[in-house]
Amino acid sequence: MKIDRLIGILSILLQKDTVTAPYLASHFEVSRRTINRDIEDLCKAGIPIVTRQGSGGGISIMADYRMERTLLTTREMQDILAGLRSLDSINGTNRYGQLMEKLSAGSSDFLSGGQSVLIDLSSWYKDALAPRIELIRSAIDSCLELEFLYYSPSGESARTIEPYYLIFRWSSWYVWGWCRKREDFRLFKLNRMDTLKITDKTFARRPVPLPDLHNEQIFPGGIRVKALFDAACKWRLVEDFGTGCFTQQEDGRLLFHADYTHKENLVTWLLTFRDQVELLEPEEIREELLEALRNTLKKYEKV
Repeated sequence: MKIDRLIGILSILLQKDTVTAPYLASHFEVSRRTINRDIEDLCKAGIPIVTRQGSGGGISIMADYRMERTLLTTREMQDILAGLRSLDSINGTNRYGQLMEKLSAGSSDFLSGGQSVLIDLSSWYKDALAPRIELIRSAIDSCLELEFLYYSPSGESARTIEPYYLIFRWSSWYVWGWCRKREDFRLFKLNRMDTLKITDKTFARRPVPLPDLHNEQIFPGGIRVKALFDAACKWRLVEDFGTGCFTQQEDGRLLFHADYTHKENLVTWLLTFRDQVELLEPEEIREELLEALRNTLKKYEKV
């Protein structure tokens, strides 16, 4: 990708006094003409690059600019590289690892010391997600529509969208695009897609609003929950909601207060605690949970 190459060229120029166009062309496996265009683009971006012809000539950044040595601190560069490494964790490739090698070419002040931040964005669904992510990226780059079967709480439906953004949020991957069925922008979760394919139909990019990713927009309908948990559940409550979500009672049990966004998810979450929790409020959900437990018990009772 061109942006990867531009970052790599800038990194080398910040680390070396002078380099030649043939050196850069060989390093990035492109033509000298491509390197010349890249240098022009860096100049347009405000990087003061100087080129000198003849013996001892080459490409360099102006001396007064080099006194600062780099636009990025070591920590900032390490954070960038941690982010690049995380992208490899998604698709199982070494594409961004190779970019890191290009960034670290020469006497790398950037990469001195070990990495202190490691990010792994892979999931249990990595084998299924990786090809979907690559396919969606390809569709976005080529302005091609996507077709897929989508599963939602209201049922399943065939969708055709103009894809614009891949988004990682709430530990899951989503695509943001214009849905032809709804005639509006929608957010689709990749794990709920099936039979995903790129069509041969191109689209003209339209003005794209960024999605509102606030939890209350995606998960509306706050539910005030009050429940009593056994003391052994403390670690899970802390992990899910933090230390301020409960008060410890005299008998050691934990009185839990929180806002929940989805009734079905709440019931499912409570059931994972088996007999270690009692839902106190809301009363109507308590009654629904009691009825569900009675029906479940009937299935397991011996005739």
